[in-house]
Parts: sequence; structure tokens; C-alpha cells
Amino acid sequence: MKISPTLMHQEVKLKHGCKNGKLQERSSLFDRRGLLNCVGVSSLVATLEFSGLKAQAEEGEGVVGTFKSLFDPNEITKSGKELPKAYLKSAREVVKTMRESLKENTKDNAKFRRSADAAKESIRDYLSNWRGQNTVAAEESYAELEKVIRALATFYSKAGPSAPLPDDVKNDILDHLNKAQEFL
Repeated sequence: MKISPTLMHQEVKLKHGCKNGKLQERSSLFDRRGLLNCVGVSSLVATLEFSGLKAQAEEGEGVVGTFKSLFDPNEITKSGKELPKAYLKSAREVVKTMRESLKENTKDNAKFRRSADAAKESIRDYLSNWRGQNTVAAEESYAELEKVIRALATFYSKAGPSAPLPDDVKNDILDHLNKAQEFL
């Protein structure tokens, strides 16, 4: 039994669910485009990742150090101590939002409330995650931020929740924030 090439071609098309040649050509064209897009995007991502790794390797860390730093939960601070990255991020956020809130003009009530609310939220987050944690309780930055929070609590408990901060309290808080920033 002899099968002609045309008959074989039709059987293959039926087997794969193609009813006409155009559908097959179109799907293979889309498959090729998808493959090219996938290869192009993945090579772009790989190039960007490699250039980032190369830049860090040139700084002296090397590729192994770069990969280690990605997965290491701790970070070396400016003062040379190793602290949890999450703590450093939370503490830096408190320092940043507190500074912004203290620099805000109290006459523009809406802007001041937004910055004060952001500062309150960052303080709540910081306290809920790090209050009493043995890993950071002995750190200088922790002690300075505790002083900031206590100064605010003391002032607002005496003067009321909507009282404006006097300059001497602001300066005291800014000094503690600067000290905390030095240790982060």
C-alpha cells in the first residue's frame, strides 16, 4: 500500500487538529513570535542582572558576596554592627517620617496632618515589630528612637493630642533622630 505525500500531509494535519494550512502557518508564526519575545525578554533580564552583579563585584564584594547579600537577613550598619534588615528599614522609616513631620508647617493643617499620620503609622509599625526584641534592644539607634517616642508621649500626654510642639521639644527630638541616624 502506497501513501502519497499529500495524503500523509493531510493525515498529519488531521492528527494535530489543523483544518487548513493557513491556521497551521498562523499558529507557527505566533509560536515563533512568542519564542522570540520570550528569548528577548529573558536575555534582557539576564543582561541587567549580570550588569548589576558585575558592578557589585567591581566594588570588591564579588559574585558570591552579592548572592549572599541578597538572601542574608542582616545588614552591616555605618557603625559596623550587624542588624536585621527589617529593623534597619523600619527604624530608617521612623527617622525619615519624623523629620518630615517636624519640618512641616503647622499652619497648613492638611499637609501637617498627612505627615503626622505617616509618622504615627511608622512609629506604630516600629513598636509593634521591635519593642522588647533582644536582637536590637541594646543598640544605640534603638535607645535613641525610644527617647524620641518617650519625648513625644510625654509632651502630648501633658499638652493634649493636638497641641503644637514647641521649638525646644522639636530640637531635642531632632537631636535624637540625628543620633539614631548615625547608628543606622
